Amino acid sequence: MIQPSTSLCLLGGLLGLFVVAPVLMASTPASMCTPLKTLNDSLSHRRRYMKHNFPINYSIRVYHEEIFRLSNISKMRLKVEGLDQLVLQRLWFQVNQGVLKKIIRVMPERHPSRSYTAELERRFRDVEGVFVQSHPAEVFQQELPETIQDIWDQLTEEPDRVPESSWRLASPKSLVDNLCHTMCCLFSECFTSTEAPQDYCGVSHLRSGRKTSNQTAEKEPEEPEE
Repeated sequence: MIQPSTSLCLLGGLLGLFVVAPVLMASTPASMCTPLKTLNDSLSHRRRYMKHNFPINYSIRVYHEEIFRLSNISKMRLKVEGLDQLVLQRLWFQVNQGVLKKIIRVMPERHPSRSYTAELERRFRDVEGVFVQSHPAEVFQQELPETIQDIWDQLTEEPDRVPESSWRLASPKSLVDNLCHTMCCLFSECFTSTEAPQDYCGVSHLRSGRKTSNQTAEKEPEEPEE
C-alpha cells in the first residue's frame, strides 16, 4: 500500500512533468517575438556595416563550431533522433554570443562599424534574457544530447587549448548572415506570415532571397555562406 506522503510525492512529480513537458514541446514563446524582430531590424543593415566597412576578403579566426549554418541544423536533426527545438535554440545563443564578441574584439574603438556591432550584441543579449525568463530553470539543467554536448564543449574551450585544426577563417558578414538565417529558422513562428508561409530552414529560401536581391537594382547579390 502506498503511504499518503508517497502518493503526494508521486503526484507532485507528475505535475512537474506536466509543467515542463509542454514547455519542451511548445513553439517560441510570444514574448520573444518583439525582441527577435528588433534584432532582425538591426540585422537588415548588416551588409553596410559588416561588408562595406571592412577590407575586401577580410576574415577573422573563429572556432569551427561557430560557423553555424542552416546545413548544420539539418545535419544535427538527422543525426539526433527527436532533437528538441529548444536544445537547438540554446546552442544558437551559445554560438552567436561568441561570434559577436569576436567581431567586436577585432575592431578598433573608432571603427565605423563598432557602434553598430555593439548595438547588435546588446539586442542579442536582450533576446537571450527574454529566452531564459520564458522557460523554467529546470529546462536549462537538463543534459544535452551527446552530439550537442560535444559542440558545446568545443565552444566553451579556452582558446589557448584549441588545436590549430579547429580554427577557421570567416568574414564578419558571413558570420552575421549565418546568425540571421539560423535565427529565422529556429524562431520561425515570429517571422512566418500566415498569408505567405515560408520555409526559413530550407536552403531554397536563401537562394530565392538572393535571386530577388539580384533583380533589385540598388542591391548587391548576397554572398554565399562560408
